[in-house]
Amino acid sequence: MNKYEAEFSNLVRAFRKKHMGKGPSKITTTFCKKWAICEMEGNLSPVEKFIATGEDGKQMLRAARTEMVKELYRKTPPVEMEELLQCKFIELFVDIDIEKDFGMSIFVFDEDIEQKFS
Repeated sequence: MNKYEAEFSNLVRAFRKKHMGKGPSKITTTFCKKWAICEMEGNLSPVEKFIATGEDGKQMLRAARTEMVKELYRKTPPVEMEELLQCKFIELFVDIDIEKDFGMSIFVFDEDIEQKFS
């Protein structure tokens, strides 16, 4: 992870903590073409972990988490990320494995950030 990827990870953590009350405990970011791919561990709060003890809870929590995060970035564009990368945020793809408490987010930008920051 280079300096910009590490700083991007810090911005993701801060954004989630500010808007969701808790950020991931560990984030690894990799720039690939126009994508910033973030692997995240330790996403769930204690209450979410309790909800996930039931099968219905896992499915509900996964759906709520993925949609909530995407909606959050739609409503609150990540200006700090755009400033760091000097390009425009386009879209976000999100998924989470509730049992493993492991999530992936792929941030799409309008420029090749891999080439720009490698």
